[in-house]
Amino acid sequence: MKTRWFALTACAGAAALWFAWPGQAEKAGSLLPYQDAEALALGEALYGEHCAACHGADLEGQVSNWRDRDAEGMIPAPPHDETGHTWHHPDAMLFAITKLGTEAVVGQGYRSNMGGFEGILTDEEILATLAWIKSTWPQEVVEAHDEINARYEATRN
Repeated sequence: MKTRWFALTACAGAAALWFAWPGQAEKAGSLLPYQDAEALALGEALYGEHCAACHGADLEGQVSNWRDRDAEGMIPAPPHDETGHTWHHPDAMLFAITKLGTEAVVGQGYRSNMGGFEGILTDEEILATLAWIKSTWPQEVVEAHDEINARYEATRN
């Protein structure tokens, strides 16, 4: 129960921060360019260079029990394949976490090894990397993620 409450609080905090952060949602756009061959090639290369060391070359995550905190209280890097929770979040949140880091987005003392890539990757490179991740998901997961994005966008209008 505590884990669910924490997760709900963290998501609410992240969403609130996202809405309050000037200009971030507009930079993310409505959907990732997951059908753009050029963006996907760039994203795959960037993932290999910047993400695979923690999230796995095959998007499998750091460890199989990625939901369990380690001795320092950190959650290991989660998988970005369909078995993880990446696809449960709208593009805007994924963009914010990747750019600013999990601690900055979630707040409330949440600790994470996931630092932001602001100043390392451009916004377009972040979007390309996230697009490549999305392009690897099964069609039903892509469709579910598109629905999450549509619901998120509907709340903004």
